[in-house]
Amino acid sequence: MDGLSGKTVVVTGGSSGIGAAAVARFRHEGCTVTDLSRHPSPGGVACDVGDRAQVEAAFAQIGCPDVVINNAGVSFRHRALDITPDEWQQVLRTNLTGVFNVAQVAGRLMLDGDGEVNSGDGSGGTGGVIINVASTNALVGHPFYADYNATKAAVLALTRSLALEWAPAVRVTAVCPGYVMTPMQEAEYTPEMIAQVNAKIPLGRHARPEELAALLAFMACDEAAYMTGSAVVIDGGETAGGLASR
Repeated sequence: MDGLSGKTVVVTGGSSGIGAAAVARFRHEGCTVTDLSRHPSPGGVACDVGDRAQVEAAFAQIGCPDVVINNAGVSFRHRALDITPDEWQQVLRTNLTGVFNVAQVAGRLMLDGDGEVNSGDGSGGTGGVIINVASTNALVGHPFYADYNATKAAVLALTRSLALEWAPAVRVTAVCPGYVMTPMQEAEYTPEMIAQVNAKIPLGRHARPEELAALLAFMACDEAAYMTGSAVVIDGGETAGGLASR
């Protein structure tokens, strides 16, 4: 991917699943990559993205990134009537507040600190790219994940707002994966459930984390320099037929 070699990249939730694949892909592209996770992989920085002080401390250690992959997230499979207040707060804290914390702290470093990037006087920061990992659950209804769905829809609104405020110096985009075969997915679904899901996906399978990582690398590279404020769906055709396909 053009323009990635030598870049400083931060991946939240980079110790497993999509995050781990993203860490590996950006390192393959010649980037210096830091995993920001509660239990980071070797060389990463321990950080709960829902805790603002921890996020600020982590970026004080890392410095100004060129690329941020806002990937950390949690979910619980349960009926809306069974969601407890603590579970609701936990999902919002990581999936939405955590995305905002990381984006704002990184954005201040990428800009000049006050967000005045459109003055044309050259006083802005060096700029960068922030990619938020949302979900197809942000686009269509999905049972048993009301809290998760709500946070992912909010991430899309946040992405569009930040893209408008921080252009042209910082590009802010989102990806909307469908089903991805990650440890979190395997923990929530039985083999029979996975087979039922695969039967409804036009391409007949879950995505591989490496396929998501390839998309993230493209969206961060120079060849995607005209992309901002957009949400890219990668779901094997799952939502092409609307609710009927689910």
